[in-house]
Amino acid sequence: MAVTRFAPSPTGYLHIGGLRTALYSYLWARKTNGEFRLRIEDTDTQRNNDEAMKAILEAFNWVGLNYDGEVEYQSKRMEIYKKYIQQLLDEGKAYYCYMSKDELEALREEQMANKQTPRYDGRYRDFTGTPPSDIEPVVRIKAPLEGKITFVDGVKSIMNINCNEVDDFIIARSNGNPTYNFVVAIDDALMGITDVIRGDDHLTNTAKQIIIYEALGFDIPKFYHVPMINNPQGKKLSKRDGAMDVMEYKRQGYLPEALLNFLVRLGWSNKDQEIFSMEEMLELFDPSNINKSASSYNQEKLLWLNAHYIKNVSNDRLAKELEFFDCYLNGHDKKEMLLDLSKERAQTLVELKDAVNKIINRPTEYEVKGVKKFIKEDTPKFLDAYLKTLEEKKESLHLACDYEEITKPFIKEFELKFPQLFQPIRIALTGGTQAPSVYDIMAILGYNEVNLRVRTALDKNFNKEL
Repeated sequence: MAVTRFAPSPTGYLHIGGLRTALYSYLWARKTNGEFRLRIEDTDTQRNNDEAMKAILEAFNWVGLNYDGEVEYQSKRMEIYKKYIQQLLDEGKAYYCYMSKDELEALREEQMANKQTPRYDGRYRDFTGTPPSDIEPVVRIKAPLEGKITFVDGVKSIMNINCNEVDDFIIARSNGNPTYNFVVAIDDALMGITDVIRGDDHLTNTAKQIIIYEALGFDIPKFYHVPMINNPQGKKLSKRDGAMDVMEYKRQGYLPEALLNFLVRLGWSNKDQEIFSMEEMLELFDPSNINKSASSYNQEKLLWLNAHYIKNVSNDRLAKELEFFDCYLNGHDKKEMLLDLSKERAQTLVELKDAVNKIINRPTEYEVKGVKKFIKEDTPKFLDAYLKTLEEKKESLHLACDYEEITKPFIKEFELKFPQLFQPIRIALTGGTQAPSVYDIMAILGYNEVNLRVRTALDKNFNKEL
């Protein structure tokens, strides 16, 4: 039974790299009948953003990653951290360091001049003299001076860090506030986290956190460090490439299941399978099978997945989703026909909304290029005749096949080619030449609306401005 967590900082919005980490943590906890916890790391009061914090919770709600228990906020746990800092001081496992900023800078310059890695030299580790009166000390932990820190990473295998690479790092600043690595280790231990799944940019923090676990006698969790998501060129993902606020994906018309399906494949796979329901993810996912190398963001794959889910979710669900985009279809008598037709070519909900609106809203202008190409001198004559033919049979016009049954003989009688009739009608009904089957559009609109739109286009002579 795994207990996992996702612990974002509310200094910015939740991006897809973070959402992928959350998804992996969620899947592993749920698969093992464990717990998935959410913790907000908000100790950086100067950089915290209330709107970003709300957006993180909103994103979790949108994608349906439900967490166990209450959200933990580090800002409400300061007394807990101070208690453990004092414990380490009392046990001689941590100490006050009175090194001034000038001393630190001088040490850094000396080490760099000697081509050494800048690091604290431990000068106050065993200090027993009189503390300087003008220095507010920090608290440093006593890191091991020799040997190796070894742990097994579920993705990267055995990791060995020489102790001489880790100095006596700060666990509390001069104002008493604890540092990141300290609070993370304390929280993970007290929350009973058994498996830490996170980006491999945190790999360098792991040795420090293990030192804290061991100093306090806490159990060390299993670590899985997930490689980054790169852009198609193999570089760091930017906002232009897709590293944007998760809720922006909603605003751009993506379904949450498409985004989760896309993310689960960015770093993990099950042979050549591309489509994963949540049930399949829960059945098949294992963090031990996470790829060791970075993955590449692929916008075309995301669009392909989104189109798949748009085609396969229920029309009731689509109608509900479209309300977010101010497109309301509940109560429309041809809702099913309208959505069945429109979703076939839509890759996003925004495209679906546009396709729907193109049909249900009367055009306010006509495509100039289409008019020039398809509206000829004899077009009004045979359109008028076609409308009269429809009028004669209007009581029997309900489905697309009803319109087709009337139209084919009409085309043959007037010796027309299909585009000669259909493109002018398509322009009259939707304003443009790119639209689904004219038969389907007419069946959705009904005879009266078809007649009105075609007559209007003829009256205006298909001019752009109505």
